This record gives sequence, structure tokens and C-alpha cells, in this order.
Amino acid sequence: MLSLPNGLHGAYRRPELERMLGSDVVSDALSDGTLALFSRGVLIDTRRAVELRTRAAATILLAGPDVALTGFTALAVWGCPAARTAPIHVLMRYHRRMKPRRDVVVHNGIFEAQDVHDVAELPTMALDFALAEVLCRGSRRDALACADQALAMTPDRERAEFRACVEERILARRDSRGRRRARRLLGLATGLAESPPESWTMLLFDDAGLPRPTPQYVIYDLSGREIYRLDFAWPELRIAVEYDGYEAHEHRAERDELRDQDLRRRGWIVIRATSADLAEPSRLLERIATAFRARGMAA
Repeated sequence: MLSLPNGLHGAYRRPELERMLGSDVVSDALSDGTLALFSRGVLIDTRRAVELRTRAAATILLAGPDVALTGFTALAVWGCPAARTAPIHVLMRYHRRMKPRRDVVVHNGIFEAQDVHDVAELPTMALDFALAEVLCRGSRRDALACADQALAMTPDRERAEFRACVEERILARRDSRGRRRARRLLGLATGLAESPPESWTMLLFDDAGLPRPTPQYVIYDLSGREIYRLDFAWPELRIAVEYDGYEAHEHRAERDELRDQDLRRRGWIVIRATSADLAEPSRLLERIATAFRARGMAA
């Protein structure tokens, strides 16, 4: 079997690969499926065809110089698991053009060279730049989940500065559309969500007009030892919402019930939410409203 050179994450400019291996060898590799066409001038290792970095590298090779990954693609390369990995998003200057492809989204705009970073050998827009773009233009759920993950990747002492940088990027965008919603989403992000559904649940609460709960609220015993950590809490009302991912909850249902019983003995109202509640939230919101009314508050 042909041993391919490393390339750029399994992506190659065809002329360079032919100089290394010979045009006949490259043609044979295309015929037997070892290589696949990304474009006439860019080839990819078939075994790596679905990998994000391979597709991103091929797009960069196709687009040419002075181009960078942006948006969700940049966030994924930076390490945000919630970022969508298809299509590939690239940013190029206004005078540049690229032939349309279904698997590539081209953004034309202005950017400074210092905002482009080498991440895994790929030219990638700065984390705050890419996040600002997604908060303005991406789906709200995915954007908030990425904001939470980006904050989680940022050391605690640097989070306020990072948040300020993202807001500055939002306000500096030439296209003013999406600025208001971007700033609202950024305000909801805490870096404490332990999964994208927890980010989506926070967005659900905000859309419903509920007071913002405290995420990852810790309950201590009399000795100061942490005994419980609640996904969302309104501590003054002693109301908590716990999000149950199916796989996690399936194996701990009995333990969760004992935990809820103890919390109720401590005066808490505990409401459990599932993925079904995110799809159709009316039942969950009514349970929260009922809990608020039980505490003498209107939700």
C-alpha cells in the first residue's frame, strides 16, 4: 500500500505531491481510492476525508494565501466541541474570491495579520474574533454553548478580560446586524456549563423571561464541606433545576432520587429537565412557574 507523506493534515497540493511521488503514482492512488479529489489542484488522504483538520487544510490550500479559518470552524480548531464542524468557514479580504462550494462558506471582510494565529498549523482567526462572529451570526444555541466552552478554556483570572475583548469585537464589526443578540448571549455565558444542553437550558430560561439562575450552585454542610452542586438554582427561593442527560441519568436514577429527597428535606424544590423539555419546554416552564408561585413569586 502506498505510504503517503505527511502533508497538511492529509491534504496536498497536487503539483507538490506529483513532484514528490511522480504523476503516475498519484494517478494510481486516485484510481485505487488512496487519494481523493478535493478540487483539481488539491488532494486528500481518503482515510482522513471526514476529519475537520483535513477538510480545513484542504480549503486553506485551495483558497491560497492571506486566508484564515473563522466562525465555527475556527472555534472547533481552538478546541470548542460544541462548534459545528461542517461546512468549513474561511475569511478572506474583500478583493478575494473563491469558487462556490457546498462544503465551504466564504466570508469577506477586514482583518489584521496579528489576529491570525497558527493553530495546529492552520491559519485561524483569534478565539475572541471567531466567537464574536458566531455570537452575531450563528445559531443562538450553538453560539452560547461555544461561548461557555471558550470561557471554560480561559483561566479564571483572565475571563473578565476575555469577555471584554469579545464584546469589543462585537461592537467593532462593520455589520451591525446581530450585535444586540450577541451581547445578550455573551451575558448569559459563564463558562460553568458542563454540556451544551446546559447552555441551551440557560437560553431557554432567558427566552422565557425568568430571572437568571445561578449555575453550578454549591450547597455546603454545617462544616463547610460541599455536599451538592446544582445545575441551576435560585438560592433565595430554594428552587433548583437539574438537567438529566439520558446516558448519565440512566445509570444513576436511584442515586438522583435519594439526592432529591435529601434536598427536599433541606427545603429545596427540585425540578428535573431532560432533552425532551428542550424540544418542547412548556411543561418544564409551567413546573418552574408553579415552584415560583409556591414561594410567593410570579415567574
